[in-house]
Amino acid sequence: MQYVYILKSEKDDELYIGCTGDLKKRLHLHNSKGVPSTRNRVPLKLIYYEAFLNKEDAFGREQFFKTGWGRNNIKKLLMNYFKS
Repeated sequence: MQYVYILKSEKDDELYIGCTGDLKKRLHLHNSKGVPSTRNRVPLKLIYYEAFLNKEDAFGREQFFKTGWGRNNIKKLLMNYFKS
């Protein structure tokens, strides 16, 4: 199983989008400052994820979320989350 996930930094409220085969382990790695791109943004909170059977499908979804259209899609998917 492959996961595309979205984290929100509780430090600066910015989003981070990633892809992994072990979501629990990856979240722990992010919050223990083991990922250079999020090291200075901890703590991070998991706000969304999707599961895929195929690694290429998951990677494609991750790349989409990182585009302008993808970020707009995230805002629509999580509109009630962002309201609060």
